[in-house]
Amino acid sequence: MALSTTRGTSSSSFTQRCIYDVFLSFRGEDTRNGFTSHLNGILRHNGINTFMDDELPRGEKISAELLEAIESSKFSIIVFSRNYASSTWCLDELVKILECKNNGQVVLPVFYKVDPSDVRNQQEKFGEALAKHEKIFKDNKEKVQRWRAALNEASHISGWHYKNEYVFNLYFVITN
Repeated sequence: MALSTTRGTSSSSFTQRCIYDVFLSFRGEDTRNGFTSHLNGILRHNGINTFMDDELPRGEKISAELLEAIESSKFSIIVFSRNYASSTWCLDELVKILECKNNGQVVLPVFYKVDPSDVRNQQEKFGEALAKHEKIFKDNKEKVQRWRAALNEASHISGWHYKNEYVFNLYFVITN
């Protein structure tokens, strides 16, 4: 079910072809070998073309290929997990995903064993991670502020709160 839809952006008149149906944003150490790989498998089994970062080289900065994959997706699923905010890569993805949301991309958050209010208010592990980032990026406070704002914005999007059950209804949202 590879989509070949076009969409315009609010800041430009160009249209872009959707290469992927779904971009998956997640913290690998928390969900790659469980929840996210199962979700990815279910989506692919049902003909949904997903992008998962497992084939990209690891590095300090988010790659241009990853940013292009986000831009080229019809949907983004953000799997917020305990250590999501500890990854600058995840936070940079999140900022890009929300930029694309403003241009028409559908964003679906999953709160994987975390309370949405912890994401929104940057409490618990989210608050700890951002405090560490503020120390590391003390010369680039705007970056951390963008991450804080993105976490807050994304936590207000209607999504799924996963505790111990799968969220298979994501499949139905994407296909309908």
